[in-house]
Amino acid sequence: MRWALVALVLVVAGAVAFWPRSENRSTAAPAPTPVKTSLPACLRAATTGPQVVDGLTATCLADGGDVDVKQAFAGPALINVWATWCAPCQDELPVLSAYASQPGAVPVVEVAVESDQSTAIAMLTDLKVNLPSLLDRDGSVRRALRDPGRLPASYLVDAQGNVTLVAVPPVFHTVDDIRKAVGR
Repeated sequence: MRWALVALVLVVAGAVAFWPRSENRSTAAPAPTPVKTSLPACLRAATTGPQVVDGLTATCLADGGDVDVKQAFAGPALINVWATWCAPCQDELPVLSAYASQPGAVPVVEVAVESDQSTAIAMLTDLKVNLPSLLDRDGSVRRALRDPGRLPASYLVDAQGNVTLVAVPPVFHTVDDIRKAVGR
């Protein structure tokens, strides 16, 4: 009786192993996780964004949805690329938030790279940074902006969609630093 039971188990296991399966398997990255945060929406009403990011999408950290990067970067804007593991980024983010809250400030858009969604949201929350924030899951936005090889990296986008790397200073330490960079 035991041998009959063992044989039956082997037959069932073999049938399951060789049973035909659908070949329609998705290899796409997992969908962004829907979230609820106090971060502002990522899209702006303006329509003229930089050509270098044309056709790229990123995850909006405010709601977990995909956004058109070109529309999110519509100028004038100050784009800041950062990562959760980057110590200078952690120092700079609150300064950018303070700048953005002042009258007449150029809109600031944050782009988290080499980070996961929940860690990026947690860091922004801990630092009390309340800026439109994207997650560049695959690095395409960073590559399109011609990454300078360091973080943080900030870029100015003018009203015509031209993008310029802010080289001086490489890290914003004061709101005045940002005002000077934006004024150049």
